[in-house]
Amino acid sequence: MTPRRRVLVLLICCSSLLMVSMDNTIVNVALPSIRRELDAPLSGLQWTIDAYTLVLASLLMLSGSTADRLGRRRTFQVGLATFTAGSLLCSLAPGLGWLVAARVVQAVGGSMLNPVAMSIITNVFTDARERARAIGVWGAVMGLSMALGPIIGGALVESVGWRAIFWINVPIGIAAFVLAAAFVPESRASRPRRPDPVGQLLVAATLTALTYGIIEGPRHGWTSPEIVVLFAVSGLALGALLAWEPRRTEPLLELRFFRSVPFTSATLTAVAAFSAFAGFLFLNTLYLQDVRGYSALQAGLCTLPMALASFLLAPVAGRIVGARGVRIPLYTAGTCMIVSGALLTGLTRTTPLLQLLLAYLVFGIGFGMVNSPITNTAVSGMPRAQAGVAAAVASTSRQVGSSLGVAVTGTIAGAAAGVIGSDFATATHPAWWLIVGCGALILVLAAVATTPAAQASARAVADRFTDDLPLGPAVHAPAR
Repeated sequence: MTPRRRVLVLLICCSSLLMVSMDNTIVNVALPSIRRELDAPLSGLQWTIDAYTLVLASLLMLSGSTADRLGRRRTFQVGLATFTAGSLLCSLAPGLGWLVAARVVQAVGGSMLNPVAMSIITNVFTDARERARAIGVWGAVMGLSMALGPIIGGALVESVGWRAIFWINVPIGIAAFVLAAAFVPESRASRPRRPDPVGQLLVAATLTALTYGIIEGPRHGWTSPEIVVLFAVSGLALGALLAWEPRRTEPLLELRFFRSVPFTSATLTAVAAFSAFAGFLFLNTLYLQDVRGYSALQAGLCTLPMALASFLLAPVAGRIVGARGVRIPLYTAGTCMIVSGALLTGLTRTTPLLQLLLAYLVFGIGFGMVNSPITNTAVSGMPRAQAGVAAAVASTSRQVGSSLGVAVTGTIAGAAAGVIGSDFATATHPAWWLIVGCGALILVLAAVATTPAAQASARAVADRFTDDLPLGPAVHAPAR
């Protein structure tokens, strides 16, 4: 492909990221309006976010392997059509239950977008440096979506209403669908994996039961039979998944990827970073509008420093990763998340606005630096023929982190405050310490992932796979 065609493909793929990521930030800004119009409790707001991220996390790996098998462009286009239709259904939802159901439809489409788009990019940009820069652009688009989402969402909520936040996805989705048909090349894996319905069911059961238990725990009681059973189901499903997948020649989740210390560290870093991000955004949206009394647009403008910092630093992180490796961006990300969370551990109704803006700015710097090293580490060294699966694991870890971040921080604040009111700011204090812990975990993982022993483990895993052979136990090279 010509350089111009590669850039065009990158832009088309990034349009799907812009749509999906902007949708997440826009929905957060609209939560107080949704709560008032649909009379939704705090747990209902959590489900408005987590119904999307849970389904997304459950289906990402299936979508990645499906794209490798049936065609990446075809899967990408189906995802665009489904996400656009789901957005339209969200705008027509007459009640909270209908809105949550429409968010599920959105998620089904969304699962076919970002990981498949990253797989397309990986197969188009084969040079390591060019791929790192392309991933930097990808991260910048995520930052741009963060910048545009709160402002556009706030303006739409104030001028038209919260339903308008879903309309914006429709023209973007249609345009991306047409452009993909015209310019994105079709590609498939030479030997794609076969479906793994049992593994898919176990992944969904693990994530859904765990998140449901966390969100509904305060309402039912942590020791109630319902919650105990949910946590038991989650644990049993996870155990069954770990026992089932190694027995398959072509598993949904290739557990041998995790023998690579950098790959495992990238996965855990994504969970920690996106737990912090989702919790940070969820709590601040409610705090700014329901505690401080800001309008949706004012709340969006307050979070603009975070979004702009992420937007500006994401491509910088991509260049640093391409030239120097992942250590510097990850250390910067972990440190900034620690500092930002610490600035909010004493949050009150009258916390100075300058302190809030500083916390948002510092968090944006950290979040802008973390995405490129996660994606680059997860994809680099993995077999290109299975790029969809490798990219989907990284994307899944992000969505798992987002689900857990909203579930845990919302439950902490909701359990302490009971309702969203004047005590909500105080109730969030343990949640900010949790975000500090996520930043500390990122620092530890960065140190572990960049040791010589960790790099040796990545090379050992790469030696076991080739682009031309399926990832089955019978085809790997002898252990080294």
